[in-house]
Amino acid sequence: MPVRTTRTRLLATAAVLVATLSLTACEDGEGVRDEGPSATETSTTGGATGAGQSTTPPKPAAAPCTTATTKITAIPVPRPLNHLLLTATNTGKKVCTLPGFPEAGFGPDRLVARPAAESKPSKPVKLAPGERGYAGMLLSSADGSGKGGSTAKALEITVTGGGAAKPVTVDLPEQGVHVDDSAVVTYWQGAADTALAW
Repeated sequence: MPVRTTRTRLLATAAVLVATLSLTACEDGEGVRDEGPSATETSTTGGATGAGQSTTPPKPAAAPCTTATTKITAIPVPRPLNHLLLTATNTGKKVCTLPGFPEAGFGPDRLVARPAAESKPSKPVKLAPGERGYAGMLLSSADGSGKGGSTAKALEITVTGGGAAKPVTVDLPEQGVHVDDSAVVTYWQGAADTALAW
């Protein structure tokens, strides 16, 4: 047999043998190709990492503002008509929340301003020390349709709006203000303009 033919056959046989070994190695998964970690390995590794991670504890909610740490003032405004602007200033050393609306009562008969439900903000107003919150108050109807009208020279405010805190007396103009049963107060707001929009 000629040497060239023998060498050609040997090379062909060797090529077939290499191809067969390569195919076998791929099928056995012995490192010929790195496909990355399997789904099971990824899940296990991810779970282990997640379990070992530290989580930040939730911040505690700010305590409600009270009359002990909040100064309340009431100032008549020219516009809108028959309105007072209530201002709550956090005089404490911690952040507090103005929940709900200011419960407001006038005079010895304690005529109470009802809350304007549509003025409720999406989140309660939080006050850092020195910051202010606002509420607007309609004292009487502009068209005279309100009943039980009288001149009030005293205004009592409960900051929490739920009667849980002792009310504080807020100064009014010396001549007093006219109030009737149409009196309405807004929920606490973060801006004076928003408070006077109702």
